Amino acid sequence: MKILSVISSMDPVKGGLSQGVRNLVPALAALGVHSEVLSFDAPDAGFLGQDDFPVHAIGPAKGPYAYCAALRPWLEENVSRFDAVIAQGLWLHNNAGTWRVLRQLRRAQSAAGPRFYVMPHGMLDPYFQKAPERRWKALRNVLAWKLFEGAAVNGADGVLFTCAQELLLAREPFSPYRPQRELDVGFGIQAPPPLTAAMAPAFAARCPGLGDKPYLLFLGRVHEKKGTDLLLRAYLDLRRKRPDMPALVIAGPGLESEHGRSLLAMADGQPDVYFPGMLRGDEKWGALYGCDAFVLPSHQENFGIAVVEAMACGKPVLISPQVNIWRECAPGGLVDEDNAAGVTRLLTRWFALSPAERSARGVAAFAAYRRHFAAGEAAQRLLRALRAVQNEPMGVAA
Repeated sequence: MKILSVISSMDPVKGGLSQGVRNLVPALAALGVHSEVLSFDAPDAGFLGQDDFPVHAIGPAKGPYAYCAALRPWLEENVSRFDAVIAQGLWLHNNAGTWRVLRQLRRAQSAAGPRFYVMPHGMLDPYFQKAPERRWKALRNVLAWKLFEGAAVNGADGVLFTCAQELLLAREPFSPYRPQRELDVGFGIQAPPPLTAAMAPAFAARCPGLGDKPYLLFLGRVHEKKGTDLLLRAYLDLRRKRPDMPALVIAGPGLESEHGRSLLAMADGQPDVYFPGMLRGDEKWGALYGCDAFVLPSHQENFGIAVVEAMACGKPVLISPQVNIWRECAPGGLVDEDNAAGVTRLLTRWFALSPAERSARGVAAFAAYRRHFAAGEAAQRLLRALRAVQNEPMGVAA
């Protein structure tokens, strides 16, 4: 089978979507699947050229909708090489634009062509329509759904979900919502690189002053949605009562944003709070392997790649039930609500555990990663689903 993923950007700074693709493609390759990626990045973007699979950059895209005029001619010339096309993510031109071209090609050529799938990656979560700070974006999404986005989702041969919770939540925010197939295919990550002697120093260089202190780790985009303000505030409140607490590292892009600047101001003058920015390579894995626990009290998280990466490193995870995979993760950590009281309880419960209990949670976290989130298993589930659809009649709505 040959699969084309269409994505607005492969830039790792823009979130976990591109990393999800980078995790999936090698796992599919191990099963004999040939994958290529079509992105709307500029061909000379600095983050391109480092992947072991073809990435066709046909941008740069224009405007907030990431419109890419080169999409149609590229698909017209190349799409016949593929058995399946997956639009990775919603609300940008890569989804509805791809669906529109494929539908027109099917009609013009009177041939089935490749199957078309949409993988929302949590972008149909009702949170995005309810969050007060997203009022105008929510209205924009309603209009986009009525005009073209809903037609692409409902017209696709299947909608691919990363977990059962995402599938259920996707049914809530928009109407009409009548996908031809809802497919819970799961998601996974590649096994982390083995711990090496270079990793800890690489991370330490990004956190001068941390030294050998134990620490809790947040690793991800520094954004209000992630609950980083709740985490920092709860940590500082508890630290006033127990100065022997481990340090807190909040790592990731976004410190230049208004939310990031507010966190820096909140932590100003406070000991043992570190903001190393975005971590890559040995820096990132050194941070994960070295932490006591990973913390993500997010208000909405479809999958949480960094959560699973921490589990793959044998680290307990402290998360909210708004992380959609929390049920699978629960044996390997603690779960509490995404509000001030909940995050305070989360940290308090963690500090109350004995060293043996914390170690046991780490062992359980690694076991849960192997059971639910290994990339090879996720790739097999996806491939089984695609092959099953391949053998069914082509839907008329497509």
